Amino acid sequence: MFTGIIETLAKVEKIEKENTNVHFTFSSAITSELKIDQSVAHNGVCLTVVKTDGKNYVVTAINETLKRTNLGELKTGDLVNLERCMPANGRFDGHIVQGHVDATAKCIEVKDLNGSWEFVFEHEKHKNNITVEKGSITINGVSLTVVQSTSTTFSVHIIPYTFEHTNFKSIKAGSNINLEFDVVGKYVAKILNK
Repeated sequence: MFTGIIETLAKVEKIEKENTNVHFTFSSAITSELKIDQSVAHNGVCLTVVKTDGKNYVVTAINETLKRTNLGELKTGDLVNLERCMPANGRFDGHIVQGHVDATAKCIEVKDLNGSWEFVFEHEKHKNNITVEKGSITINGVSLTVVQSTSTTFSVHIIPYTFEHTNFKSIKAGSNINLEFDVVGKYVAKILNK
């Protein structure tokens, strides 16, 4: 389980395709602390560390993961948001994040609010894709609060700290992002849709 509180950024060093899988080599400030078999969220996608080597480590994404997320769009040099699993005795600062991306969404607008930024996203209409004003949403692994919500769009406001310490600084109109909708909302929607 994750919380959506980003620890650091990881840089894509190498991308290798093997059949339908893709092996991503990343470098990060916490690589020396990572262990093989450890789950780490990359832009909100839970991936297993399969190799470590000095400042670099490797994770593998299967075809299903590549189809459902924005990881297949990564290029060498890109930055991803990184979070290790929450320790059992750790502080719970964000919200319940599973590391299971539900969908991608497109950024349709970024507004500079002179002290913060408003990002507006559009996603496909689906009975489980629910956002609620003042509810939780995970964007590229970042735990955020929904500001405005419709059946296919929502907005969030980003403070300067989050803008500088995550890959929000590289999101612009047209960018695809990973979404994990609030787990409680997903279960409620499933029950109500039965």
